[in-house]
Amino acid sequence: MPSKKDVLKRPVKDIRLKKGMKVAELIGSMDSIGGFSAQHMVHGIKILRKMIDDKKSFNFLSFPADIVSTGLRGVLASSVKYFDAIITTCGTLDHDIARSIGGEYSLGSFNADDSQLHKMGIYRLGNVFIENKEYGQKLENAFTRIMNDIYKSKDYKKEYSASELIYEFGKRMTDNNSIVRQAYLNNVPIFNPGILDGAFGTQLSIFSQNHDFKLNLIRDELKLSDISFDNKTTGALMIGGGISKHHVIWWNQFKGGLDYAVYITTATQYDGSLSGARLTEAVSWGKIKEKADYTTIDGDATIILPIMFSAIDLV
Repeated sequence: MPSKKDVLKRPVKDIRLKKGMKVAELIGSMDSIGGFSAQHMVHGIKILRKMIDDKKSFNFLSFPADIVSTGLRGVLASSVKYFDAIITTCGTLDHDIARSIGGEYSLGSFNADDSQLHKMGIYRLGNVFIENKEYGQKLENAFTRIMNDIYKSKDYKKEYSASELIYEFGKRMTDNNSIVRQAYLNNVPIFNPGILDGAFGTQLSIFSQNHDFKLNLIRDELKLSDISFDNKTTGALMIGGGISKHHVIWWNQFKGGLDYAVYITTATQYDGSLSGARLTEAVSWGKIKEKADYTTIDGDATIILPIMFSAIDLV
């Protein structure tokens, strides 16, 4: 049991703001504020820096699709090179491809009249507005063009894993602000276990009806298994929950758990959901090591992530 002196050894200090203060300087001054979620964010920055600096650590980046519809897409794309693998959802491909070919998304409101938006042919994603033609048709046209080019290429294989197919898409995309493109350029595989759950997956299903094409979902699971058993040290930055987060922690349990882990979420743990589950719960499953360096940060990733990455010069 720690002594009273040890428990009280870190005093709360005031932040002193000043003109021209840099992000890294601000974060440094926040280290002793004792301020709720800010304290967790500062801890997360330290873990993230340590994780990336550890050249023996195989590091995952996982996130859901919704944030790719926001300006955070650019932050994610610029940070791809600092990770060894990405795990995400089908919608990431949808939004990333649509925006890479000029799909214009607009700032909107959470309180919009959705019936009125439907009549105008506008989708609402939180407070982001997406006109139908900027998403559906543009995405379908881009998919058809790229998929046909893959199909007609001399290297066409008839059967692909999700990560192999996404790599081929990245090879043919030209927008360097694209997550898929940056993953290709930096040879970072994108694992997408739910690749059929979205517009990209629907287009794949349609394509397979009249082409000699098969999608092998198990192949990527075996790759993730190999990563787990081949790497003694692993780390992860996980944004949001769902299948992306679970695939990271699930496969890492077979090596005894993650060594580094940072989780950003807005969900509550009291409904028992994976999205709300704090990382300490994963310790009970052996998905994160008991002595791992980890933290859960409660907050919106569109606010938190740019600050964290700026603090360690990742963007």
